[in-house]
Amino acid sequence: MTATSTFGLSSEARNLHWLLTNLVEEVPGLQSVAVVSSDGLLLLSSDPGHNAEARTADSVKPKGPKGSAADLATIVSGIGSLTLGAAKLMDNGGVKQTMVAMDEGSLFVMAISDGSLLGVHGSADCDMSVVAYHMALFVGRAGHVLTPELRIELRKSLEADTPGSA
Repeated sequence: MTATSTFGLSSEARNLHWLLTNLVEEVPGLQSVAVVSSDGLLLLSSDPGHNAEARTADSVKPKGPKGSAADLATIVSGIGSLTLGAAKLMDNGGVKQTMVAMDEGSLFVMAISDGSLLGVHGSADCDMSVVAYHMALFVGRAGHVLTPELRIELRKSLEADTPGSA
């Protein structure tokens, strides 16, 4: 898995890409990772389908929900919204983390300080405590740099890397 190309991005955006790449490379069993804005838009992804080199090289289909970071972003956004609503109904404060354990994998969603979400799809044999620990490190390091300006830059860079975009 690789993150999108960082050519031409600000140092903050490159640092965020580096953090995502580090998360993917350091934690065994991760299949797909996505950072999603508070309004549900994909900002950053480990999906090699968003990488220009991967698009031109008849590469292996990316792993994850239907093989797409956009699908993971949709799922993460929906789970984030559902758990936020549940927390409000239960009057228990904000949601920090959500985990869904499935027969053949796991899904982790963690809140980032600005309302954005980090979503991770892991294989069945991933160590959930290691995944949660590294996600917390990512959120701690990325939360303070994920400004509105950076979110706009990341969104534009994703759109520019998407096939068929103008």
